[in-house]
Amino acid sequence: MGAEAACVQATALALGELAALCSLAHAADRHGYVRPKVDSSDTIKIIDGRHPVVERTLTEKFVPNDALLDCTKNRLMMITGPNMAGKSTFMRQVALIVFMAQVGSFVPARAASVGIVDRIFTRVGAYDDLARGQSSFMVEMTELAAILHTATKRSLILLDEIGRGTSTFEGLCIAWAVAEYVHGKKVGAKTMFATHYHDLTGLEGLLPGVVNYNIAVREDADEIVFLRKVIPGGTNRSYGVLVAKLAGMPQEVIARARELLREMESTAPLRGGEPGKGRTYTQLVLFDGPGHLATHPVVEELRGLNLHNMTPIQALQKLDELKRKAGEK
Repeated sequence: MGAEAACVQATALALGELAALCSLAHAADRHGYVRPKVDSSDTIKIIDGRHPVVERTLTEKFVPNDALLDCTKNRLMMITGPNMAGKSTFMRQVALIVFMAQVGSFVPARAASVGIVDRIFTRVGAYDDLARGQSSFMVEMTELAAILHTATKRSLILLDEIGRGTSTFEGLCIAWAVAEYVHGKKVGAKTMFATHYHDLTGLEGLLPGVVNYNIAVREDADEIVFLRKVIPGGTNRSYGVLVAKLAGMPQEVIARARELLREMESTAPLRGGEPGKGRTYTQLVLFDGPGHLATHPVVEELRGLNLHNMTPIQALQKLDELKRKAGEK
């Protein structure tokens, strides 16, 4: 019996591989998968891609979406849109299609061409590591650091709402710096970046290869309908209050949130854009009163800064320095 152990093990291995291949073939035939083109290019092109798991659990029809990533004109896909609209599902389905293609499976799409990637990196979701005493933000930063140190030009990176675990300003700066880094020469990887920091859509005009997309929605009075379709262009709204209403928040909370939102929108100073057209608002006011603004030395230093030659991290460091100076006066 012992003499045949090697033969039994080899047979078991072959049967296991055959079972796995039969499972892939069965799924492909049953669910309408297609044979992808796999090559050594740097392009990932998916036509009418679907999430292989989510589409089987939905009661309604799954909405397919296209995706195009390469290392030139479509290097970083910046994705905006409300929560629950499907940003994470879209990113995951692209990663799964790439993975399935590279293991030899047919894929859930109408057509797909996949340039081989060396690794798929994901930073999706938030959780605490209480056993190690790490907050969700610390876990996020640790995992993100590992990605930035390891990814190459042949990698595929998925980043979902980077920087949300700290203050809005710091989170935006971290997200901006990360986007610049993965886009730059040190990494240059194909990247899908979902965010609620709408300022990041400005990278499309600053960095070649950054392309804005958003998840389409339809507003109907005080309701929101998720269309699940990924379309070109950015958005400057997250529809947070409407999503909270969909989630079943008490009506008193929704009404108060709308009241506060209207108040803040009417009193916050504009940073650009016509009223109602792409307007955004400053997070804080450093100094009060027009006379104080005219004479304060920190304001004079602010006016002398050349922001076009500063990275987001340098800007954050300078802001911290100016904040300390303002407190000393």
